[in-house]
Amino acid sequence: MPDRDIAAAAARPPAPSRTRRRTLRNVSALAASAVATAAALAAGPAPAAAGTAAGVADLRSDIAALLADPQLDGASSGVLVRSLTRGDVLYSSDARTELVPASNAKLLTSAAAMEVLGPDYRFTTTLAAGEDPGDGVVDGDLYLIGTGDPTLTADAVGDLAAEVAAAGVTEVTGDLVADDTWFDAQRLSPAWDPADRPYYYSAQISALTLAANTDYDTGVVEVDSVPGTAAGAGVKTSLSPMTGNLDVAQGGSTGAPGSTSTFGVDRRMGTNEFTAYGSLPAAQTYSALRTVHEPTDHAAHLFADRLERAGVDVAGEVGRGAAPASAETVAERFSMRLDELLTPFMKLSNNGHAEILMKAMGRETLGHGSWPAGIAVAKTALLRMGVGIANVELDDGSGLARSDRLTAATTVRLLERVRERPWFDAWRDALPLAGASDRMVGGTLAQRMGGTPAAGNVRAKTGTLTGVSALSGYVRGANGERLVFAIINNGYRGAAPRGLQDAIAVRLAQFTREGTAPVARATAAQRAAPSQPQADLECTWAGTC
Repeated sequence: MPDRDIAAAAARPPAPSRTRRRTLRNVSALAASAVATAAALAAGPAPAAAGTAAGVADLRSDIAALLADPQLDGASSGVLVRSLTRGDVLYSSDARTELVPASNAKLLTSAAAMEVLGPDYRFTTTLAAGEDPGDGVVDGDLYLIGTGDPTLTADAVGDLAAEVAAAGVTEVTGDLVADDTWFDAQRLSPAWDPADRPYYYSAQISALTLAANTDYDTGVVEVDSVPGTAAGAGVKTSLSPMTGNLDVAQGGSTGAPGSTSTFGVDRRMGTNEFTAYGSLPAAQTYSALRTVHEPTDHAAHLFADRLERAGVDVAGEVGRGAAPASAETVAERFSMRLDELLTPFMKLSNNGHAEILMKAMGRETLGHGSWPAGIAVAKTALLRMGVGIANVELDDGSGLARSDRLTAATTVRLLERVRERPWFDAWRDALPLAGASDRMVGGTLAQRMGGTPAAGNVRAKTGTLTGVSALSGYVRGANGERLVFAIINNGYRGAAPRGLQDAIAVRLAQFTREGTAPVARATAAQRAAPSQPQADLECTWAGTC
């Protein structure tokens, strides 16, 4: 469907599907609401009540001082702070400037997914036969049908294969056919940098994909390498989940203890040929995630292996194709609910989940599991929630695309409006919590703002690409006043200004209207960015948190 037809379809009432649908409100009324919101924001903060001006003035002065740090020389920064308790703007600077949001785009994608698909939405994976295997034999092909489940681990595949065997099936006379037609065949967004393709945060997107671990990283394999017992010995490299369509060229050598590692494992583009190279010091191991080419084939080959282990003989080959509508279900698996999936998705800033949800929205609403369809549906959902989209540009769901654009004002508007949705509590709780050491609680904020008034207080989404950093979410002031904020920094030089963002968030946690509470002004140590390798990536992508 051409883009203009998708956009037109998005404006019509959604077609019925197996997922619960909601009625779209009148678009002209939404537009009027967006205009009114824009006018209110343009008018600036409401006058402070008597006795509260000092606290607000102090806050504005402190934030302005932080943003004047030399680390942001030449950068563009959109910042907006609003009180949810009183409704007034406490600080605003370039809040309407369109900036690259990085993973702050996931705020939009996750909210739209909850609105469109619903918190109880589950992905399904089905094994179906062309003919009833009542005698234990599938005469013809067995179809493996995916709808994008990002939680389909190797263990889950084994369970599904065991269910087929438990149904009495012992033989398939035809092929194992993988059906991934729920989504389109575009695996990678054209807006993504090709240099990112080996890395798990840029994995190929398919309606049938494996999760390599319990973080539910999709479209990848875990790479583990172990050195030999002596310098010069070979290095042993393994992949997991390993399947028959993957190949590992063993390479590299064991280096002297304490030597510098030059070891790595790469995949040749367009293939599933993995090559190990370099020197791995003795007593040092190597672990990484690497993308696979055509996740559908990887999943299908693992199913074939697990069916064999379960005692089901498949006479034919492993291939791809569309299951006939008349195919009868032999076994079926359901993912966790969407409101549960939000935790690994948002806490760990999982790009694959964002793209799968974007395509799922398009498929469920417009019948097209594509980025253009999903983006059109997501924008319509944002309008339905009262979030204007005039300053929103999306080419993906994760924020990996540098062509994405978002403003601090729109981000704050979203954070305000989602509080009215029945699924808000689950959505808010999925945001990373500052200073919480548990990865599935603190997420990308687990190592930030610890030991400050923001710890256990700030719930916010991070975002990081080279030259792009963002932090947006919720915080309570020292007297319990509820605040919402968005900070988006673009075009800075050097390390990501996470320390400056943290200092602003800590200052918000100290805020009182009276201005009488003792306030520790941000020190150079507070402003310094946390030291970590690959600081131009989300810490979960770099494996540092």
